[in-house]
Amino acid sequence: MRRPAPARRVPRACLGEPLRVRGGLRPGESDGFRGVDVGGVDLVLLDAEVAGLMQRELSDGLDDGGIAVLWRCIAALDRIVPLLHEEYCASYFARLRAMARVAAAPHTPAAT
Repeated sequence: MRRPAPARRVPRACLGEPLRVRGGLRPGESDGFRGVDVGGVDLVLLDAEVAGLMQRELSDGLDDGGIAVLWRCIAALDRIVPLLHEEYCASYFARLRAMARVAAAPHTPAAT
């Protein structure tokens, strides 16, 4: 029986922009986004969860549970991004989704 290849770590440079937007506020820090629920997803909680997963991936890598949570966050981002009509918010969460996808890529099972 073959052992699966070890998961690759995502280099910091691949994640692009830092999680904190330069010179601006993250959606959770603006009164306009606090407690906003889109498509059954709380934007502030989703943002915080993805940020925590990115930090874990960069420092120690994600375990199986973290990978599962990351994929659930990506599914939530896929649902909400098309529903966001405010330009800054839509752009922010689209970038967050892109970063999450880059972090998840090494953990995608190989086709057999």
